[in-house]
Amino acid sequence: VASIVASHFAPEWVLNIKETGQVWLVDYTDPSNPGIKTIEAERFLHDGGWDSTKRYFLVAANARNKVAVIDAKEKKLVALVDTGGIKPHPGRGANWVDPEFGPVWATGHIGDSVVSVIGTDPVNHPEHAWKVVRKINSLSSGNLFIKTHPNSKWVWL
Repeated sequence: VASIVASHFAPEWVLNIKETGQVWLVDYTDPSNPGIKTIEAERFLHDGGWDSTKRYFLVAANARNKVAVIDAKEKKLVALVDTGGIKPHPGRGANWVDPEFGPVWATGHIGDSVVSVIGTDPVNHPEHAWKVVRKINSLSSGNLFIKTHPNSKWVWL
């Protein structure tokens, strides 16, 4: 297991089963008999985080240079995004509102200096949803985590 987060829509944990490329939604209402919904995503899943609505879980498939987008409400894979960088590694990622593309989520990369910014609003910005809308060159040769805060004008790598 590469990461575990709690769903905001059901009594479930969202687990990344790293080498298999599967995301498991584990219903924990009956701890003696947990239900498991398996979603095929992309191999070599690592860490990830929620979009700003907490509906979509974005998880890096870092050996494939992709981000898988899981809809926790509909319980399905909605996109595989090619990040345009080498080995995405978001930690939990970073969310903010881009002035042109609306709500976005970003990941840095272990293997190069690019930060990939992905549109996350399929309702009000469908033309940008689940696509890299910006690639920002950072001042480093790569990074492990990216963070920001709603009251900050900064993104930290």
